[in-house]
Amino acid sequence: MKNYTTLKDIPNISELIKEAILLKMNPFEYSKLGQHKTVVMLFFNSSLRTRLSTEKAAKNLGMDVMILNVNDAWNLEFEDGTVMNVDKSEHIKEAAQVISQYADMIAVRAFPSLQDKAKDESEYILNSFKKYATVPIVNMESATAHPLQALADAITISELTEKKTPKVVLSWAPHPKALPQAVANSFIEMMQHLDVDFCITHPEGYELNTEITQNTPINYNQEAALQDADFVYVKNWSSYNDYGKILNQDAKWMMTKEKLGKAKFMHCLPVRRNVVVEDAVLDGNQSVVIQQANNRTFAAQVVLKQLLENL
Repeated sequence: MKNYTTLKDIPNISELIKEAILLKMNPFEYSKLGQHKTVVMLFFNSSLRTRLSTEKAAKNLGMDVMILNVNDAWNLEFEDGTVMNVDKSEHIKEAAQVISQYADMIAVRAFPSLQDKAKDESEYILNSFKKYATVPIVNMESATAHPLQALADAITISELTEKKTPKVVLSWAPHPKALPQAVANSFIEMMQHLDVDFCITHPEGYELNTEITQNTPINYNQEAALQDADFVYVKNWSSYNDYGKILNQDAKWMMTKEKLGKAKFMHCLPVRRNVVVEDAVLDGNQSVVIQQANNRTFAAQVVLKQLLENL
């Protein structure tokens, strides 16, 4: 593995999941692998789990960690040929090369604007670092993808499943803010690589990019989709076709204990209680969100380990 920007960078997903679970059993087994190596973590947007879990993962491997909230630094310019006489003080061409001299790898977190679909889908921030940096790049959530979260989700399902082919449902839920499609996109792509019976349920108008959903079944009837589910992953996303818009805030799509049935409840967090999911689910013994969050460390750690081994 040379970079980790999408799930396509994983040579063998099932083997990576197994390796992550082994790392979880002995987190410090490779504590000397990252000695005298540094990861610089760049945050264009806020973070709790991703920031802390990735830092912990790096330190478990013996790495040094430097963190920069990019908004506290110079405003970066990403366009070529721009006359920089307004608010941008530094171009990505210099910034990426300079940071590469301080780091053995660079991790980047940058959300979409949800206003310009083409620009967001170009992944101009992440891809600019890939283009101009001279060290591996790790995606800590970008405009269209969150591959570290998807890997943690896969680890969680692999640990908890009691069936060879569990039924997994991704369900949309209401939310007062327009949210990206990144988590949903990567979860879908991950499930398409696992031996699961997978479907998506959401109101009409919330169809995701068909290049990602492909042949995954979509059911507009939430309760029908949830029948006999083993894992229910709940997540809001804004409209893809009517890009970035909130089309529906129907409270009936909130996850309840009655609708969940016997399934395990999954969510990437943070989650709005009694909007996305009722307290009875989140506080109940079928919720695995804390285990999911813990697995964020080992998802990041197995990725960093493979990148270190290829330096």
